[in-house]
Amino acid sequence: MEKGRISREISRKKLKEIFRRHGYDDYKWVDPKRIVVAQWARMKCMFGCKNFGKCGTCPPNTPSVAECKEFVRGYKTCAVFHFTKRVAKPKDRFAWTRKVNLKLFKLKREVFLSGYYKAFLLFMDSCNFCDSCPGIKQLCKNPKMSRPTPESMAMDVFATVRKIGYPINVLYDYSQEMNRYAFLFVE
Repeated sequence: MEKGRISREISRKKLKEIFRRHGYDDYKWVDPKRIVVAQWARMKCMFGCKNFGKCGTCPPNTPSVAECKEFVRGYKTCAVFHFTKRVAKPKDRFAWTRKVNLKLFKLKREVFLSGYYKAFLLFMDSCNFCDSCPGIKQLCKNPKMSRPTPESMAMDVFATVRKIGYPINVLYDYSQEMNRYAFLFVE
């Protein structure tokens, strides 16, 4: 048991150095067993999201809820990155999220190349790399970079981030500050 704890501490120290090099210091570790994966989150995608069926990284182009839960439980640790932003109009967030997602992808790549071969990133928002998505995963113009969001993987982001002490609320006005979260699974 002691050996596993020491190994995790060394691993987290190494990852912390990588995160810092990329400019990330607002993150917390979470045991994937504490991440809430629920059918209702998928239902919100199906009946409430304008991207349903129109984005290669959104349902129905993502695994089933049971497969999402199995994916999450297949990891021993996850870093949850916190981002805040205010925007004047809803569409203003896309340029910001595109920039953040590109930066996160570079971070994930370095983590992978550092020996964490199972590293997998869930973006904080739709990838937004293309002006228009073909809506079919197989036709994606950036298949190596595109990633699903936690919500499209049936994750209850609200319940999960609240468990680890992060703020999140339903916003009723875009003048309010958004709290967005990306998840980097590592092992």
